[in-house]
Amino acid sequence: MTAEKANAHHHNTSEVWQRLQAGRVAKASKGGYAGYGSPAYGERAVNGEIVKDEKEQQVIELIRRHHKSGKSLQQIADWMNAQGYTTKRGHQWQRISIKRVLDRLYGRCPRKPQSAESDESAAGATSS
Repeated sequence: MTAEKANAHHHNTSEVWQRLQAGRVAKASKGGYAGYGSPAYGERAVNGEIVKDEKEQQVIELIRRHHKSGKSLQQIADWMNAQGYTTKRGHQWQRISIKRVLDRLYGRCPRKPQSAESDESAAGATSS
C-alpha cells in the first residue's frame, strides 16, 4: 500500500469509528444499551435495552447474603463453584468476579460508557 492509500484508509477508518462512537454515545444518553461490551452480571440486552436477568439477580442475592455473613470473596467463589454456579460466560467463579459483582451491587463502580471526547483523545494517542 502506498503512503497516499494508507493515509486515505486511516482517514476513512477514523471517520467510520467516529460515526459509530457518536451513535453509541447518543443511544447511551437516551438510556439505551450502546454495546460497550457484555452487560454486567445480572443484566442482559433485549432489543437494544438493558433489562434485569432474574436468574442472575437471584445469584447476586446469594453472593450478597454470603458476603454479609462474613465469608471472604474466595470462600464465596469456592461455594458458588461447589454448587455448580458459573459466570455469565460459563466459567468458574474467581474472587475478583465476586468482588466485581459486589462492587456493582453496592455502587462502587457503576458501569458507564465513556464519552466520545475521552474516546477520541484515547484514539488519537494510540493512532500516532
